[in-house]
Parts: sequence; C-alpha cells; structure tokens
Amino acid sequence: MVALNPDNSGRQSASFMYLYTLAAAGGAVAYMPFLTILLPLRATDIAGNGALGMLAMAAFLGAIAASLSNIGFGWASDKTGKRRPWIWAGLGLSTALLLTTPYATSAAALIAIIILWQIGLNMMLAPLSAWAGDSIPDSQKGFLGGLLALAPALGALSGAFVTMTGVVPSGYREVVIALLVVAMVSPVLVFGKPRSMPDLTSQTVDEKADAVHSPIAHQPAVRMWAARLLVQIAEASLFAFLLLWFRSVDPDFGENDAANIFALVLGLAVFIALAVGRWSDLSNHPILPLICGAAAASAGLIIMSVSSSLPIAIAGYVVFGLASSLFLALHSSQTLRVLPRPQTRGRDLGIFNLTNTVPSLIMPWLTLALVPTHGFGSLFLLLAGLAVIACLLLATMPRQHGSGQAALRA
Repeated sequence: MVALNPDNSGRQSASFMYLYTLAAAGGAVAYMPFLTILLPLRATDIAGNGALGMLAMAAFLGAIAASLSNIGFGWASDKTGKRRPWIWAGLGLSTALLLTTPYATSAAALIAIIILWQIGLNMMLAPLSAWAGDSIPDSQKGFLGGLLALAPALGALSGAFVTMTGVVPSGYREVVIALLVVAMVSPVLVFGKPRSMPDLTSQTVDEKADAVHSPIAHQPAVRMWAARLLVQIAEASLFAFLLLWFRSVDPDFGENDAANIFALVLGLAVFIALAVGRWSDLSNHPILPLICGAAAASAGLIIMSVSSSLPIAIAGYVVFGLASSLFLALHSSQTLRVLPRPQTRGRDLGIFNLTNTVPSLIMPWLTLALVPTHGFGSLFLLLAGLAVIACLLLATMPRQHGSGQAALRA
C-alpha cells in the first residue's frame, strides 16, 4: 500500500518551500547553460573538427558518473541522517571544478574535469532532492511540483543571460554561472528552517509489510519509474533534434526561432504546472495530472508526425512541450509519495535519477535507426507509443486501502 499522508500533521512553511525552489532552480542553472552552451564552445576551442566526438565521450562518461554518484551520495545522506553538509560540500566542489574548465588545454583534461564536476554536482543534487521528501507533506506535493517547473525555465534563462553580447564577457561566463548557483542554493542552507515532519521520516508497520510483500511489478514506485523513463526518452529526443526537425519542415527556420519557441513553452509550463499542481492538492488527485500529461504528450507527438507545414509543426510541439513539462515537474514531486522507505529516500531518488541519464544513452540510437531511413515522422510515432505506455502504466496503477489512511489514487 502507498498511502497519502494525513494533513493533520501540518503544512510546511511557505518560506522554506520558496527557498527550496530557489535552490532547486540553482541546480538547473548549475548544469543547463554549461552543458548546452559553454561546454560545446570549450570543446570546439580544444578539438576543432573533433569536438563532436569529444562531446559524445564527455556526455557518455559524464552520464555514468552522474548516475552512480547520485545514487551513492543519496545513500550517504541517508546513512548520516543529514542533508545539509552534503549539499554544502557538493556546492563547493562543483563550483570549484566549474571554474577550472577554462584552464583545460586538452580533451583528456576537459573530460576528466567533467567527470569530477558531475560527481560534485550530484553530491549537491541528490541530498537536495531527498530533503524535499523529508520536509514537504503529501498535501503540498502538487504545489511543490508546480514550483519545480521554474527550474528548467530559469536554467534556460541563465544560458541566455550569460551569452548576451556585451553583458557578460566570454572569459567570465563560468564565473557568473558559479555566482548565480551559490546565490540560489546557499539561502536555503543558511536560512531554511523547515518545520519538523515526523510522519515523513518514519515508516508505519503497514507500510513496511507492503514494501516487503507486494510484488515488485505492482509497486507504484516501479510504475512511476518506468513511466518517467518513457516520457524522458521522448523529451530528450526532442530537446536534441528540435532544430533539425523544424528545418526539415521549413529550411528557413532559424536558431533564434527555435530558442523563442522553447522559451515560450518553458515559461507557459510554469504557470500551468503551478495551477494544476495546486488543483491536485486540493482535489486529492495526485496521479491524474500525470496520466493526462502523458496522454497529451502522445497527442502532440502524433500531430508532429503528420505535420507538413510550419504552423502545424509548431502547434504539435507546443502541445508536447507543455504536456511533457507538466508531467516531469509534477512527477518529480509526486515520486516522493511512492518511495517505499523513508530511511532510503536519498538512495531511491538516485535510482529514479537514472530516468534522467539513461535516455541520453538510448535516444541517439533510436534516432539513427529511424530518421535516416523513415524520417522524423516514424520517430515521433514511436515516441508517441512510449508516452501512451506511460499513460497506461499510471492509469492502471493499483489503488489499495489501508487502515486509517486514504489510498493513493488518480
């Protein structure tokens, strides 16, 4: 059984939730502009025409380092029973390594820094994610999911800011990113005083029995993991090849056009996620927005697969982008309610983090297998099928009842 936390245990303070949201957004600022803009530029300076291969190797090894370190540091913060010291250490290490990247003069040196930087970054991110599970009750997790939609939006905005001509000199971009991250993450560590939530850090007898005896294939956590993985594969594919696809529809489509559409979708997604997340709290329907989000993402991909004109292509992407952003933001918070054991929350969230890193290893092979021969339409239809499976996994999730507690329901 996975049960809702009764609201009589109190609500978390708004001040802590806002400070936590700022810190989570700082995590996005730490990696989005660096990985999407600054690292490719640095690789080009070092490797020239060999930059693509160098970036592929850095992405592959970095994803492995991120996956293992997120699980490891989540587990370590579980064992020590403290989150803040690990977040501080990760913030310091990742910041220091980010500032060393301009001094790398060879591909091997830069890749080594990226691997170490991923380790430091996940030393910060893993316990930060688990801290939300320790502090924010189920009755506020929908609102938390809406707030977390700010993270990718601010991450993208920071990338635009540090690359603005005449605003940030190219030699100081890493410094500016580092200062932004410190300014966004440290306030919750210094001033954050969350109300104690004992119900979130202890496990009832019924929950322990269910965690042991429930078949793993029927556990909500397994279904939530698989559903996120499927949607993330679709999202990662679109993120990587969006511009190429738009140009296959209209050769005159420019980089700035793609950036504007991407920014519009991320901005609108924040307001939609906040409204839907708040509704899910008030109506006590935590999973229904995820089911609808996966279904709408599939619909957007189907529209994209048959689009032959730029307006229809843009409309299809907007539907997919808004739906997938809503799904991923609310899924991040609702995952906290289905983890089987509070004592291993950090480790388990590290396992969930694999849904963020594994798609980057799967997506290129899907694209290379389908697009050159069958076009982007076939890829989008496959991704739509994955989103439908995600929808069905959540829609058919078992709803069980326990003594004195309301069951997890759509």
